[in-house]
Amino acid sequence: MISRHRRLRLVLAALLLETAALWQRGYGVGGNVTVRCRGGHLFTTIWIPGVSLKAIRLGWWRVQYCPVGRHWSVVTPVKRSELTDEEAGIAGENADIRIP
Repeated sequence: MISRHRRLRLVLAALLLETAALWQRGYGVGGNVTVRCRGGHLFTTIWIPGVSLKAIRLGWWRVQYCPVGRHWSVVTPVKRSELTDEEAGIAGENADIRIP
């Protein structure tokens, strides 16, 4: 059986790895992040490493409701620097439901 301290260290290490991977790849860390669903729709969502209040986590991906296409889909973060001005505007206009 894994001790409580070891379990805590494993959880913290996983959170740090996800945060470092997001940061290294140039994605936003925490707060509002632009994401794209499998249907190609862009919207903003709250993306906090290690926390999923409105999505089902599948490793790097999350299954989440797309407010643009009104469907459930796998969503992945998108670098704002890779978006055109028009795409960034569309993403900013379409936000998912806010959970405090």
